[in-house]
Amino acid sequence: MHTVLKTSLSALTLAMLPILHVQADDYSYPVLTPSQSDFGGVGLIQMPTGRSAREGEFSVGATYNDEYMHYSASLQLLPWLESTIRYTLVQDLFYSSDPSFSGDTKYTDKGIDFKIRLLEESYWLPEMAFGVRDFGGTGLFDGEFIAASKHVGPFDFTVGVGWGYMGNSGNLSGDKANSIDCGRDTSFKGKGGSVDYDRWFTGCSAVFGGVEYQSPWAPLRLKAEYDGNDYISDFPVTRGGVDMTQDSKFNYGVLYRFGHWGDARLSYERGNTWTFGFTLNTNFNNLKAIWQDEPLPAYLHRDVSDEENLNDADWQQLAQDLHQIAGYEDPTIYTTDDTVTVVAPQTKYRDRNEAHERAATVIANQSPEAKEYRLIETSNHQAITETRIDSEQYAKVAQNEYFGAKVEDSATVDIPKAPQGKLVAKSDKNWDFSLSPTLQQSIGGSEDFYMFNIGINAGANYWFGDHVEVGGSLYFNLYDNYDKFLYEVPPDGTDLKRVRTLVRQYINDNPVRMDNLQLTWMDRMGNNWYGQAYGGYLEMMFGGVGSEVLYRPQGSNWAIGLDANYVIQRDPDSQFGFFSEEVQYDPLTGRDYRVQTGAMTGHLTAYYQPQWEWLPNTLFKVSAGQYLTEDRGVTIDFSKQFDSGVIAGAFVALTDLTAEEYGEGSYNKGFYISIPFDVMTVKPSTNRATISWLPLSRDGGQMLNRKYNLYGVTDARSPWYERKAMN
Repeated sequence: MHTVLKTSLSALTLAMLPILHVQADDYSYPVLTPSQSDFGGVGLIQMPTGRSAREGEFSVGATYNDEYMHYSASLQLLPWLESTIRYTLVQDLFYSSDPSFSGDTKYTDKGIDFKIRLLEESYWLPEMAFGVRDFGGTGLFDGEFIAASKHVGPFDFTVGVGWGYMGNSGNLSGDKANSIDCGRDTSFKGKGGSVDYDRWFTGCSAVFGGVEYQSPWAPLRLKAEYDGNDYISDFPVTRGGVDMTQDSKFNYGVLYRFGHWGDARLSYERGNTWTFGFTLNTNFNNLKAIWQDEPLPAYLHRDVSDEENLNDADWQQLAQDLHQIAGYEDPTIYTTDDTVTVVAPQTKYRDRNEAHERAATVIANQSPEAKEYRLIETSNHQAITETRIDSEQYAKVAQNEYFGAKVEDSATVDIPKAPQGKLVAKSDKNWDFSLSPTLQQSIGGSEDFYMFNIGINAGANYWFGDHVEVGGSLYFNLYDNYDKFLYEVPPDGTDLKRVRTLVRQYINDNPVRMDNLQLTWMDRMGNNWYGQAYGGYLEMMFGGVGSEVLYRPQGSNWAIGLDANYVIQRDPDSQFGFFSEEVQYDPLTGRDYRVQTGAMTGHLTAYYQPQWEWLPNTLFKVSAGQYLTEDRGVTIDFSKQFDSGVIAGAFVALTDLTAEEYGEGSYNKGFYISIPFDVMTVKPSTNRATISWLPLSRDGGQMLNRKYNLYGVTDARSPWYERKAMN
């Protein structure tokens, strides 16, 4: 009887397990993922937390209240590093006191934040981070913090210590009696934009904290925080006399999440102020291409003894199939008794293994007598890399004769050698045409917060053989607001040659303009050496002559290049003319300004893709040399590539110009995102679209925009821009 009873109870328990499981899931709380603060970046409401988003998480947001309008973009660049760019419009203040210069443009603060994760959360320990807010701005919101966050069920508790803006209440340390900011230096160096390390962790400090609660209803979250700021030293108060009295140290907020793509925020702050915000987000690691592509043909095992020699029509058909199916555009084909050699650029597949498998299948099906397939990949008619595929080994791969068979097992990648054998197919297409949309933009300027132009670039080029190209492009301006860019001479006392700040004259005053018209020579000068020389109208603003040489070993994670150019600034009032007089007159201001009538510019550039575990999928470019306005210095460019192939990067140019000589911003800097075409369209492609952000258009630290860059031309040697997707 005891045994029977035990069996019955066990059966009953097993039968109930699915029911118990469903009930537990039905009543468990949704996962609480990090959300954005008012300032951008993971946080509570005004205060940050110790949390980090998932790597690749990209958020753009806006926050509005009576005093500020914040616009931010935040990216979890690495698992341990969050970066944020923010523009803030101060509602009650103008950009300048000169209405003829900035009109009614609101005062705009530009800030850059970062957060570094110090400790990951464990069962006993919280997640902890150190961060700096507004380290590259003008000091309106600058501050530092250390924060720790810990999950307890549906609650995420945060406690931290802040300095500067986040510690202005001084509830931990600081003498508020003699100074509203406890003696912290709140001025900015030079013309703004400099990093003021010497004031970090100075002035008032305060304890802050809060909690974020994930309700049982997945879209809804609640937030509450204890504020570390007292708002008596905020810019609207000290500069504009605005009342920002803090009636309560506690801020309360509610967040509604729209699936995985965005959220809306509403908060009640300082005991008297309503704030509304929204965020749109995606994850660069998760973006995937959805293609409508030519299917991979089935591998046909054919008897060589029954095969007749291919005629001219057969070889032309093979060339067409390699183009359409494998992405080798307009290939040239050579053949010997046992080898088929294909010479062509790869224009469809970032995943070269996909291209190799398709090409090998097409060749095997149509030329079964070949024992080896040589795929010589070119760019601008120059041989970049060669893949040799053994036909017997590939047959085993194609027929899955062993576990885990893949095309790499049959392929060897090496330095390209000259093709051999009889020429059986060759493209007669020497012309190439292109049509591409163009967006140029500048954010946070004095004349208007957002300045941009949208247009179309129409290009054409013709190759004389494999080494000489003549080509050009016309720019058609569809719409811009650069008519608001009034000054050829910015009213800040700078006297640099106006190599970029004349942008309005080139764009707004010329709806159709010749962007480029040049003659280019290019060659592979050795196994690992490439070179080019060029002359003509090199870009929208400059013409001249130049050359570049690059050393890039096959498969290496580093390269080094040198470019040298002699350039003259183009006259925007003439399609083909150049400035002949250095001093020009601006009738709007009644002042003279200078232009570039002839100078050398060029850089020695080192490229390095680190193999460090803590800095994966990154590229450093360091360039040293002379810039367009004849200043000298170094440009450092750092970029990170995510699993989808999206690249996010930033650069800074530090030259021998002082902050006063450079003007507003103190030095040149910018940010960019490069997106593969094939995650935006339904067709595979190796092309990219790049969106860049420049805090300001100034003249210092400016490089020549060359048509070709040999590092990009030789990308297949160690793919960066055409690296295959990893997701």
